[in-house]
Amino acid sequence: MLLRRHHHHRLFRLRLLLLHHHHHQFQSFSTLTIPLSHPTYIIWSSNTSLGKTLVSTGLSSSFLLSPSSSSKKFLYLKPLQTGFPSDSDSRFLFQKLSSLSLSRNLPLFSSHSVLLSSLPAAKSFKPNEFSLNESREMCELGFYEEKKVLEAGRVAPELVSETIYAWEGALSPHFAAEREGGAVEDSELVKRLETRLKEGLLEGGVERGKLDGFCVVETAGGVASPGPSGTLQCDLYRPLRFPGVLVGDGRLGGISGTISAYESLKLRGYDVVAIVIEDHGLINEIPLKSYLRSRVPVFVLPPIPQDPSNDLMEWFDESCNVFNSLKDIMLEAYLERMRRLNEMPRKAGDVFWWPFTQHKLVPPSTVTVIDSRCGENFSVYKVQNKEYITQQFDACASWWTQGPDATLQTELARDMGYAAARFGHVMFPENVYEPALECAELLLDGVGKGWATRVYFSDNGSTAIEIALKMAFRKFSSDHGILPELLKNNPTESCTELMVLALKGSYHGDTLGAMEAQAPSSFTGFLQQPWYTGRGLFLDPPTVFMHNGKWTVSLPEVFHSATLKPEDTTFRSRDEIFLKSRDESNLAGLYSLYVSQQLSQYSTLSETKKQIGALIMEPIIQGAGGMHMVDPLFQRMLVNECRHCRIPVIFDEVFTGFWRLGVESAAELLGCVPDIACFAKLMTGGIIPLAATMATDAIFDSFTGDSKLKALLHGHSYSAHAMGCTAAAKSIKWFKDPNTNLNITSEKSQKMLLRELWDAELVQQFSSHPSISRVVTLGTLFALELQADESDAGYASLYARSLVQMLREDCIYTRPLGNVIYVMCGPCTSPKMCTLQLLKLYTKLEEFTLVKTKMNII
Repeated sequence: MLLRRHHHHRLFRLRLLLLHHHHHQFQSFSTLTIPLSHPTYIIWSSNTSLGKTLVSTGLSSSFLLSPSSSSKKFLYLKPLQTGFPSDSDSRFLFQKLSSLSLSRNLPLFSSHSVLLSSLPAAKSFKPNEFSLNESREMCELGFYEEKKVLEAGRVAPELVSETIYAWEGALSPHFAAEREGGAVEDSELVKRLETRLKEGLLEGGVERGKLDGFCVVETAGGVASPGPSGTLQCDLYRPLRFPGVLVGDGRLGGISGTISAYESLKLRGYDVVAIVIEDHGLINEIPLKSYLRSRVPVFVLPPIPQDPSNDLMEWFDESCNVFNSLKDIMLEAYLERMRRLNEMPRKAGDVFWWPFTQHKLVPPSTVTVIDSRCGENFSVYKVQNKEYITQQFDACASWWTQGPDATLQTELARDMGYAAARFGHVMFPENVYEPALECAELLLDGVGKGWATRVYFSDNGSTAIEIALKMAFRKFSSDHGILPELLKNNPTESCTELMVLALKGSYHGDTLGAMEAQAPSSFTGFLQQPWYTGRGLFLDPPTVFMHNGKWTVSLPEVFHSATLKPEDTTFRSRDEIFLKSRDESNLAGLYSLYVSQQLSQYSTLSETKKQIGALIMEPIIQGAGGMHMVDPLFQRMLVNECRHCRIPVIFDEVFTGFWRLGVESAAELLGCVPDIACFAKLMTGGIIPLAATMATDAIFDSFTGDSKLKALLHGHSYSAHAMGCTAAAKSIKWFKDPNTNLNITSEKSQKMLLRELWDAELVQQFSSHPSISRVVTLGTLFALELQADESDAGYASLYARSLVQMLREDCIYTRPLGNVIYVMCGPCTSPKMCTLQLLKLYTKLEEFTLVKTKMNII
């Protein structure tokens, strides 16, 4: 009874939070679910007035008006209509198909509706029902009409033809919305379109698996024509990613326009299954087919009569074979897509070897089939009584790399395409080209500002670490007299063993050298790495976390002292942890003394000839080690003591760099700089691999000389590849520009920061939850550790497995680190989006806790 009371009390507090946050604010972030039980296509055009509605009408005729079409249903949706009511594409299709059914003596039940319109359009359409006033909202027009051409004893196929939004002016939708009012947000339009898709086909009793339903969504104007908010329609509809048919231009100059439209769609990740053009006698289809290399079929329609009095009945009859072939291509593409989606989980299990995955724990039913990505969301294929595509928030930030919103994703695709077209790939040594130079300059003026002078490019974080170790060891050898002795004798033989000073719980990559620089762990044992010896002095770091609303420093036993005061280890806010004034505290003295004592063991050559040649650490957050926040004071004291001993300092910022922790470089939080730093992941926005190892002039100078053997003999074939450098340059600029990243703020000191993304009240609520032992939140990271028995904790733990499954079902894709759950966003993710994910997580955490408690009682 007591357990139930506490559970209900926490749920009550959560409901209060939901009210406090005005949950309706999050409707714009509600998850899209797109039915796939029937084909849905979007009809694009390379320009306006090329015949999109004629193609839609021809497709509806082919699908509905045949002897075998009984019980079939065709849904035509026109999201945006201008020039209404004198011009209405949905009414044209409704009337024309009704006339075709009469002329062909075939049954048809058809309906036409217009849902919303601007006030001027409503007044023009229904002058007695609407009066002009100051309202700028869209009006509920609610217009509906129907026609029946029935045949005794036979079920009539059904046409549903709808306009969703209409404006009076025959203008581009963005201009019409501006002039007439009734602005429509992108999210509202997409959500309403999703609703009409579900209701239009599924509520009509269409049976699954019979291909008795078909839907087309017809755009307004050309591919890049703006929607009502000003967003290009090719971007506006991107979250839905319907496969499309492109209506091209058969006129003079139409080849160029058609190809441009096609490339714009492909650049954004759309599938184009066919191109249709009108025959203007210029045989535009031949160069189009040549350009497309048979990847996409090109259909040619007969010339369209220009006489307004022509009812087009003969034209539709003449075009019948073209539309039948087009429909067949569209159905075949749909069936092939569904076949592929359905077989992917099984095939993946048969051919993939996933990293960091025990395949025996991943049955095909739990494999996530990702159809595409748009901004922060995966589009995931699911089958639960019906097939559909739904969105999942990527709470792993695709393994800590992702930063782009949907807009930046498109920008990166465009710029990388340009780089590939201009440069392909060119080798880097002794060469210079614009993407590499711009990227290096931005790195030095950003994350390396004030300390770094050189950039060494590589392909991934682990490689960047290997390079950093070579740099540091060379510098140490040069400063401590090892290098002259080595060069005097045999440069291929070692005269001492260099080790690293590093932290327990650290992780620096999977390559052999990088693994030697980290403490023994699940990743380094004989089972994983038989060659591992652990060439380092590994210190147990003090960590910081929030629990019961307070930030606390957890000290290893070696630091326990009667001289410490409560204020040394307990903080009212996270910001206090980073204050430089802590350098004068008793705890700082304990840290320095401990590090100094540890280093003194290697201050002179011992009998084993071992020396500490580098300090390497992940600043602030240890990622793979469990999302632990290391006390920044301890890391600062580490750096200070290594400086005294002339030991080069390496910051592994592969995970922490580029706004992951709320600043461009975690060095800003530490209040000290390294000699060498490694960056990757977010550097390119996460869209393509690239890494950089940055260093000071002093490090660089230790490699200069007359012999090539003294140079840094390391590299790979794709060093500084143009596409990666281009993506990095774009991302670096985008993330720190307040005009493109609305989360950027500036302090009085002009220091640039990300605004707080995680709701403080919700974070407090998590930290007080009885199922949680600690919470860490910083920048784009929110992490919690579930309270678990020692035998059920750590990286190999399956304790969180059921909670992870609950979250995935609630449209949050997460992957735990044992009993640690984290939610990670990008630097551009809105605080509202972050709050929504935390609300979902808290709800599922309550369910998870209740289930676990019941199991323990039983």
